[in-house]
Amino acid sequence: MGLPALEFSDCYLDSPQFRDRLKSHELELDKTNKFIKELIKDGKALIQALKNLSTAKRKFAESLNEFKFQCIGDAETDDEICIGDRLVTSCISPQIENADDVLIMPLERFRKEQISAAKEAKKKYDKETEKYCAVLEKHLSLSAKKKEAHLHEADSQVDHVRQHFYEVSLEYVFKVQEVQERKMFDFVEPLLAFLQGLFTYYHHGYELAKDFNHFKTDLTISIQNTRNRFESTRSEVECLMRKMKENPHEHKSISHDTMEGYLFVQEKRSFVSTWVKHYCTYHREPKRVTMVLFDQKSGGKVGEEESFTLKSCTRRKTDSIEKRFCFDVEAVDRPGVITMQALSEEDRRLWMEAMDGREPVLAQLDVVGFNVVKKFIYAVETRGIDEQGLYRIVGVNSRVQKLLGLAMDPKTCADVELDSTEWEIKTITSAIKYYLRMLPAPLMTYQYQRSFIKAAKLDNQEARITEIHSIIHRLPEKNRQMLDLLTKHLANVASHHQQNLMTVANLGVVFGPTLLRPQEETVAAIMDIKFQNIVVEILIENHERIFKDMPVPGGGQANLQLNLQPRRKSAESKAPSCSERPLTLFHTPTHTQKGRQEHNSLFTTHTLLRCSNNHGNPSSQSLSISARALYACKAEHISELSFIAGTIFENVHPSREPGWLEGILDGRKGLIPENYVEFL
Repeated sequence: MGLPALEFSDCYLDSPQFRDRLKSHELELDKTNKFIKELIKDGKALIQALKNLSTAKRKFAESLNEFKFQCIGDAETDDEICIGDRLVTSCISPQIENADDVLIMPLERFRKEQISAAKEAKKKYDKETEKYCAVLEKHLSLSAKKKEAHLHEADSQVDHVRQHFYEVSLEYVFKVQEVQERKMFDFVEPLLAFLQGLFTYYHHGYELAKDFNHFKTDLTISIQNTRNRFESTRSEVECLMRKMKENPHEHKSISHDTMEGYLFVQEKRSFVSTWVKHYCTYHREPKRVTMVLFDQKSGGKVGEEESFTLKSCTRRKTDSIEKRFCFDVEAVDRPGVITMQALSEEDRRLWMEAMDGREPVLAQLDVVGFNVVKKFIYAVETRGIDEQGLYRIVGVNSRVQKLLGLAMDPKTCADVELDSTEWEIKTITSAIKYYLRMLPAPLMTYQYQRSFIKAAKLDNQEARITEIHSIIHRLPEKNRQMLDLLTKHLANVASHHQQNLMTVANLGVVFGPTLLRPQEETVAAIMDIKFQNIVVEILIENHERIFKDMPVPGGGQANLQLNLQPRRKSAESKAPSCSERPLTLFHTPTHTQKGRQEHNSLFTTHTLLRCSNNHGNPSSQSLSISARALYACKAEHISELSFIAGTIFENVHPSREPGWLEGILDGRKGLIPENYVEFL
């Protein structure tokens, strides 16, 4: 496990867990600083002690071996693993004339400029923490009976101090993570240059340099890849930090299901009421509130954790209590009313909103979108498949939006001529990317986002492909069809990489963050971009295997085509309008396949409609439909059923979830993928 990602949203919460994660980064920086000092000392000894070359080599190699790079996140890329392993196993050679310039000065510069800057930022952060806590406690002690003008002035002063504290906290977190990421190249690059110089200094340097050449090439590529990823993720992280500064309230809440932060809890002792600061967490699903005493100044817990189940939450009016921003909560498992004070009116609103709850909004792909994408792909493949920088070079945003608007409007779609010079290829490719980003959920869905990332982190390439293959066929049918359409096109683009310079890796960089975008924009999600890219690379390189063959238990592939699976008859069978008219760009099923598909679809639709029309309640139907599993499936959620090929389901009927059926297996009701079964 590497270092945990520091989320900018945690700067506003300033939780005990955040402080612990921040400490782990600070300890890692101290460790790195000490290590660099020791490495510089050993390097100087190596340069000066040519007579003791073997001893110096052994000590320097041991120093490298004792240090292990810690990446941010729970896994390393192949390039990052390569960098660490290559340095440990490398052989140290005698000094060169400019060894100080190559090794010592860059290491000293990194230590002084980067690590020292992080230490200065920590001093500023600690100072602002103490100042903010003192001002906040003083402010919250003000009586609500004071004049309104005095209270407004005090609020403004606290807001100013709070905002400054948040900005300092954001900048410190940004700097700490920047230094951790910079180690992977600013620190390793001087070592690589020094090693190369030492190798070529040998009297028999030609033979050594020749043996070292493949190692140097691999490590240089790994360093460059790591640097490129750093530059892309750094800009994303910096952009996220700026968003936090500009709109802090939009990023405070961690999720729709959790609320956490500091609250002052009223405690009555004898005849006196005191207000004690707690760090509180509320989870909506179990309606569980957790409180722990915590001192921000010392960074340590003061008491034991206390939790209870929420029964009700009521806003307190100012005239009912001397303190402002208060609300009362009642617990199921403890008597009495607990009065809590939020940090501001906005903070109280967020707590109240979290405890009230709200429903998510769902959306789906439609027929118009499919036909627009097909039309765009056809234009790209017939007009600009060899254009350099295809999909990397972006079009003018206003032109892109205009094209997409015209193409998706039934009134104007027929007038859009993509084979003319009116629309540049970069405008068309940008429209494809813009359409995918406009979808309410990513094409590979939020549900399986973590599953894809986990699959990309597997050690074995074949295991990665097999797992991704399996997950792809759990996606909703329309998502999988659109993904099939897109990746088949991208495979065609990559096959022309000698002309358009768009390799599979380049396409992964372009489409990874779009197809697998996370539900929340966090630092951890940004760190996973490199694995999103790997997933897309695997889809492109193994398109035929993943989309044309169904996954089976044991990692093999069935030789069954997707167009042989049962499908329900849909509204697409009617005479299409111009916006629905599909383009014949891809493989069309044979006459026999079409006949079987239509037969199964008509049977399925007719039977299911008969059952679901029985007072709208499939469970009350007189006819019990059975179905047999064509393929094995492992449940990803508690609402789904796990089964093997040949399993028989009872009482199968339509589900509210698109692409899913509901049935009973061994007395348990659950969801079944629609295209995994045939009806009996």
